[in-house]
Amino acid sequence: MSDTFPLRRTRSTATPEDRPASRPASGPGSGPRVLVLPELHLESGRTLRQVPVAYRTFGRLNAEGTNAVIVAHALTGDTEADRWWPALVGPGKALDTERLFVICPNVLGSPYGSLSPLTTDPETRRPYGADFPDVTVRDTVAAHRILAGHLGVRKIRLAIGGSLGGMQAIEWAFHGDLVTAFVVVAAGGRHSPWSIAWGEAQRQAIFVDPDWNDGRYSPDRPPARGLALARMMAMVSYRSPGEFGTRFGRQRNAERFDVESYLHHHGQKLHERFDANCYVSLTRQMDSHDAARGRGSYEQALASLAQPALVVGIPSDVLYPLEEQVELASLLPNASLEVLSSPYGHDAFLVDGAELAASLAPFLDRHVYD
Repeated sequence: MSDTFPLRRTRSTATPEDRPASRPASGPGSGPRVLVLPELHLESGRTLRQVPVAYRTFGRLNAEGTNAVIVAHALTGDTEADRWWPALVGPGKALDTERLFVICPNVLGSPYGSLSPLTTDPETRRPYGADFPDVTVRDTVAAHRILAGHLGVRKIRLAIGGSLGGMQAIEWAFHGDLVTAFVVVAAGGRHSPWSIAWGEAQRQAIFVDPDWNDGRYSPDRPPARGLALARMMAMVSYRSPGEFGTRFGRQRNAERFDVESYLHHHGQKLHERFDANCYVSLTRQMDSHDAARGRGSYEQALASLAQPALVVGIPSDVLYPLEEQVELASLLPNASLEVLSSPYGHDAFLVDGAELAASLAPFLDRHVYD
C-alpha cells in the first residue's frame, strides 16, 4: 500500500438506507444494524457505491444530539462493545449508557457487516474478494462520520479505542468541529516499521497457503491453515514473555507444550469465524495509519489536535511499545499519559478492563461528564 493518498472529501449524496445486518457479529442483544451509504470517496481517489456500515448503539441520544461517544474496535473485533469491553460499556460503567449514547461502528474491511471483501460489488454482482480496494483508517472514520450524522449526532463527547481502535480515535480527533475529547489506548500516531513487519509476516503466512489462490479462493475451501498461522503469530505479539512464562512455563501434554496448544487453539478459533481476504485488508489498513499524511510534519499534525486527550500505554506491550505512547502524549498539546501496568502485553486493554476503566475515570469525569 502506498504511503501517499490524495485527500478527498467523503460524502453521501442521497438518503442512506438503514437496515438490519445480514451477518451480525456474535454476542448478546439484537445485533448490529447497517447503514448503506449511496457512495463513498476513498483517499485513493476511487468512489464506491452502496457502501454498508454496520453499527450498534447503546443508550439514548439526548434531544440536543450532544451526548454521543464513539467506541472503536480493534483488528478482529466487532460492534458488540458491551461484550468485549464489559467493564467500560453499560449502565453505571465507565461509559455509562444511562447518560451517554455509545456508538460502536464496524470498520471497513471487517467481515461483520461493513463494506469488506465479502460485500457484493454492485458493478459485478459478485463479492469483491481479492479485488477489494485498499482502504485507510481515515476512510473508515470518514464513513463513520456519515453514520454519526445519520443518527442525529451533533457533538461527540469522546472518541476512544485500543489498537486499531486507538488509530481511529486519533483520526476522529481531526474532526475537531465534532469531537471534543479523545482517548488512545495501546497505539501510536503512525504505524511503525516494527508493527508493519508483524502484519506483513502474517499476510505472508496466508499467501503461502495452497488454498489462497491469490485471494480468489472458494468459500468452501478458504486458506484456513494460513489464516490460523497468521493468528498464531499475532497472539505472540499480543501477549508478553513474562505472561507466557508464568502461565505456561514448560508444561506439556503428550503431544506438545501447553503454549503450543494455546496458539493452535486461537488459530483454529479465528479461521472458523473470520475471512482471510478481510484479515489481509485490515492489516494493510493498519499500515496506512499516519496522522501526518497530507497534513505537514508529524509534529505539526499532532500539534493541531487541541482537544483534551488521554494516551494509555502498557509497559509489557511488545507490539506497540510504551515509548510510542510517550511520544504521542508529548506531541499532543493537551494530552496526559496513563500507564497501565499489566503482564498481559498488548491485550491488557481488553483483559484488564476494570483496571483500564479505573485509569480512565478522572479524565472522563473532567471531560465527558462535566
